[in-house]
Amino acid sequence: MEFFRNTNIDFLGKKWYFLAFSLIFSVAGVLSMLFWHGIPWGVDFRGGTLVTVRFAHKPDEDAIRAAMDRAGLHDAKIQRYGQAANNEELIDLDVRETNEQALDQGKLKIIQALESNTPAGKIDLNNASSLTIKNYLMDKDPLHLGSDADQKYTAQAQAVVDYRDKGQSGVLNSIDQLQGAADPAVVASLKGGFFLSDFGVRDVAIVGPQVGGQLRRQAALATIYSLAGMLVYLGFRFEWIYGVAAVVTVFHDTLITVGAFSLTKTDISLTVIAAILTLIGYSNNDTIVVFDRIRENIKLMRREKLSEIVNRSINQTLSRTILTAGLTFLTVLALFLFGGEVLRGFSLALVIGILIGTYSSIAIAAPILVAYQDWRIEKGKRPVAMPGRAK
Repeated sequence: MEFFRNTNIDFLGKKWYFLAFSLIFSVAGVLSMLFWHGIPWGVDFRGGTLVTVRFAHKPDEDAIRAAMDRAGLHDAKIQRYGQAANNEELIDLDVRETNEQALDQGKLKIIQALESNTPAGKIDLNNASSLTIKNYLMDKDPLHLGSDADQKYTAQAQAVVDYRDKGQSGVLNSIDQLQGAADPAVVASLKGGFFLSDFGVRDVAIVGPQVGGQLRRQAALATIYSLAGMLVYLGFRFEWIYGVAAVVTVFHDTLITVGAFSLTKTDISLTVIAAILTLIGYSNNDTIVVFDRIRENIKLMRREKLSEIVNRSINQTLSRTILTAGLTFLTVLALFLFGGEVLRGFSLALVIGILIGTYSSIAIAAPILVAYQDWRIEKGKRPVAMPGRAK
C-alpha cells in the first residue's frame, strides 16, 4: 500500500524554511527553560509531597489555589486526577522530609487549608482516622460496653472508615449514610462529635530530594548513553557523518519536546523520560530508513549530485514514512485524548516526539549530510558520504 507514487518534492530546496521552523521552536524552548519556566521537573525528580484529594462536588481549582495561598502554600501545583466524574485533584506540595511525620504534616496542611466554617469542638469525619474515631467512641461509650469496649469500638471505627473509603470513595455526604455499616447508637453518637467537610484526603506520597537528584542523574546518563551508542552504531554501519547527523537530529527532537513541556509548564516525570528515550529510538529508526535508501541510491546514481540523490531517496521513502508515522501517531493521540491524567505527560511526549521525529528525519538529518559534503568539496577534500565518481 502506498499513499504517494513517483513524488518529486524538492525537500532540500525548502531547507531554509525547515531551519527557520526548528530555530523558532528550539529557541523558544531554550528561553523558557533558562528564563521563563525552567525545566518543570515532576515530583519524581525534585522531591516533594503528592496529596490526592476527592471532593463531594466538582472542584474549583482557582478556589483551591486561593485556599493554598491563604495557608502559606504558595508554590502548590494543582491538577485534575483521573476522570472528571471522580472529582479528584492532585496537589503537589514542596514538603520533602521522608518520614511518617512528614506524611501527616502534608495531609494536615491540605485539610487546614481547605476546611472552612469548621464547627467548634467537632472533628471532620471525612478526614478522621479509625484511631480518632475509636478514641471518641471509647470516651462517649454509646454502646455501654464493659471490658471488651476496646475491641468492639475498634471494629466499629474500622467499619465506618471502610464504608467511607470503599463504599463512598472517601467522602460522605451525610452521617446517616453510615446506617447499616455501623451500630445505630454509634451513628447517633458520631453526629454529636463530628461534622462532614466536602472533601477527603485519599492518599499522601513523598519523594525525598536525594532520590529525586539521583533520578535526574540517571535520566541524563540514560539519554547520553543512548545518543553515544547511536553515534557509534551509525558510524560503524555507515560513515561517521551519518552518526553525527542522526545524533544532532535526535538532540533537536529532544530539545523541542522538553521545550514544549517547559512552555506548557507540564511536569516531566519518569514516564516522560521513558517516552523521550522511546522517541530517540523511533526517530533514529526513521532516520536510518532514509539513510539506507541514500546509500543504495549513491551506488545507482553515481553521476548525480548528492542533493539530488538525497531528494530522490526522501521521496522514495515518503509513503512508508507517512504510513508508519501516521498509524503510530493515531495510537498515541488516542492515548493522549483518552488515557487520563496519569498518562497525560507520557502521551504528550509521544505526540510531540512522533511529529517532530518524523519531520526531522526529512528536514534535519538529510540536509546535514548535504551541507557537510558541500563543505568538504569547497575545501578540496574527497566527499565521505558517497563513493568516488565514475571516470
